[in-house]
Amino acid sequence: MSKNHPRHEEAYVHSCGCGGGSCAPQPSPSIPPQGAARPARHDHDHDHDHDHDHDHDHGEHAGHDHRHGEDSTDAAAADAHAGHDHGVLPGWPRIAAALVLAVLAEAAHWGASLHPWLSYGGMALAVVAIGLSGLGVYKAGLKDLARFKLGIHALMAVAVTGAFLIGQWPEAAMVMALYAAAERIEDQAMDRARQAIRNLLQLAPETADVLQPDGSVAATPVARVALGARLRIAPGARVPLDGTVVQGESSVNQAPITGESALADKAPGDALFAGSVNQHGQLTMEVTAPATDSLLARIVHAVEQAQATRAPTQRFVDRFAQVYTPIVLVLAVLLAVLAPWLLGWTWHDALYQALALLVIACPCALVLSTPVTVVSALTAAAQRGILMKGGRSLETARLLRAIALDKTGTLTSGSPALVHWQAADAADTTASQPGDLARTAWQLASGSDHPVSRAIAAGLPAGTGADAVQELQALPGRGVQARIDGQRWTLANLRWAREQSLSTPALEAVLEAQEAQGRTVTLLADDQAVRALFAVADPLRPQAAEGVAQLQALGVTPVVLSGDNQATVQTIAAQVGIADARGSLLPQDKLDAMAVLQRDVGPTGMTGDGINDAPALAQSDLGFAMGGRHSTGMAMETADVVLMNDDLRRIPETIRLSRKSHTVLWQNIGLALGIKAAFFALAVAGMATMWMAVVADMGVSLLVVANGLRLRRWRG
Repeated sequence: MSKNHPRHEEAYVHSCGCGGGSCAPQPSPSIPPQGAARPARHDHDHDHDHDHDHDHDHGEHAGHDHRHGEDSTDAAAADAHAGHDHGVLPGWPRIAAALVLAVLAEAAHWGASLHPWLSYGGMALAVVAIGLSGLGVYKAGLKDLARFKLGIHALMAVAVTGAFLIGQWPEAAMVMALYAAAERIEDQAMDRARQAIRNLLQLAPETADVLQPDGSVAATPVARVALGARLRIAPGARVPLDGTVVQGESSVNQAPITGESALADKAPGDALFAGSVNQHGQLTMEVTAPATDSLLARIVHAVEQAQATRAPTQRFVDRFAQVYTPIVLVLAVLLAVLAPWLLGWTWHDALYQALALLVIACPCALVLSTPVTVVSALTAAAQRGILMKGGRSLETARLLRAIALDKTGTLTSGSPALVHWQAADAADTTASQPGDLARTAWQLASGSDHPVSRAIAAGLPAGTGADAVQELQALPGRGVQARIDGQRWTLANLRWAREQSLSTPALEAVLEAQEAQGRTVTLLADDQAVRALFAVADPLRPQAAEGVAQLQALGVTPVVLSGDNQATVQTIAAQVGIADARGSLLPQDKLDAMAVLQRDVGPTGMTGDGINDAPALAQSDLGFAMGGRHSTGMAMETADVVLMNDDLRRIPETIRLSRKSHTVLWQNIGLALGIKAAFFALAVAGMATMWMAVVADMGVSLLVVANGLRLRRWRG
């Protein structure tokens, strides 16, 4: 689910972070949806010659930019600190053996003052320890140096070589062994962040029980199940594909998909999502989407895309890291050259402190500080039914000062029902008979997908003669119109009637009474007059008032922008505690209102579910789409965040998660820079050691990873 909108940048990063390999977590290889063929793993081995960092702005409409490389320095930033490839690390047995040998080498070094021959044995142990734990790192570092790349491998190669040359071979061995151990732990920790989204694929079974024409059941791979096929869902079984219940009743646990904690009751006509679990009764369902387009598949795809999109803070950190490593390298050289002259150090001590400073020079922890936090937050959101389309969405949510809410399908359930209808003027002898009016209204309403039209069609006796409807057309923001038996009829709102000069004081009085009850009134009219009116009521969503209260507690101002009439909108808004409610808005009116809110209040979000909400969703600083069965594809594509369970409480949850992740991001950045600054001060004071350097570098990397991973357990 990608948004064709100029605000979105998708960065497809093959190598990033400390360069060549991956300080930062790489987007996992594209994970196919359940049932799709899973391609063989494609291992990239570019010998770290180049980095790819293409920023694409996808523009579907005229005027949208389509740029490659929004910032040409991004690729240079990756190259500037290239050389961090976990593929050169050994396994745990070799690392453990190297640590033991490094300790023995250190012991031999201590005993060499009494037994000089121990120095040769200790040196041999150090060489073996380095070979076991860091031979690949050392070779990669030499290769990077030949290419003038200043990654951690190059810095480690220089530090180890220099330590040997000045006789600090035990520390060289310990540094390399500790580095390999810390990198391996870091790699496993990062895998935990990536594995969370992969685990979603395990929610849906690989086969489905397909009912055959003779009544038997055949286990069939989900990729081969046709649309319209009927499946049997046994008690306790997972739903393999998206579909609709056609027989049976049960409760279903769909928390892994929508984040709903309560069981959802299912009966004929209700939707089922792949990956949810049937609790007790047997169900028969009809497949409505292939495996590649199920709700679960779309979640996985969208989160993968989001993980590949670099957040603004990550861009800042990457650019900062581009200049950080060369600066520290220059400082190390200056320390080695000037300390003997300015501080009275020996050349040996100056070189040793400079080498220690080199070990801390790699910005690994700094580069790791953002992506692991963003990935963890996106995964936590997806597990709660909040589908964010990128790190930018995550970071923007905390800035929101206002939220515009549509009424139908957002504050209300989107499942309106016809509660009353009547002829407009019973004394009008030119009016058709009531039965004729109902049949005409049904013919018009049954040809429209609008929720109000569907409610009218469902509430009237199913008529005949739908094939007699000709020239059916939608009137955006107003209603639907067609020619029936040679006469033009319109099913529309009061705005249209006023535009056509068909509204009367008596009619408006009737409408006012209906709208005061929170009902939406639709008018049936021919070319001469309004002939009937139909009142539809759309119940509030159960969590709407609580969601609005939570937004207000966060300091976010809710505003209702609706195409429905002002009286109905005001009534619904009052029920949920919203003071600013604006009705009778066309799509352009919503767009204009959004611009005013952004100017007067500040960053403003928009929540909606219909085509008429798409312009305002695109204009907003952050668009939320209701992702349930009533939401339109355009709204979901245009929005930045999709609420998979249509629960308005997820909007304040998104804001709280954004604020929490922002705090963790800057905790990590501060931790990474603070520890490195402290170590630099120790080096200048002549108190640093190489093993302290590697602990400082790799230790802080593990700390920021662990801190970022905490967000995976975030529960709002």
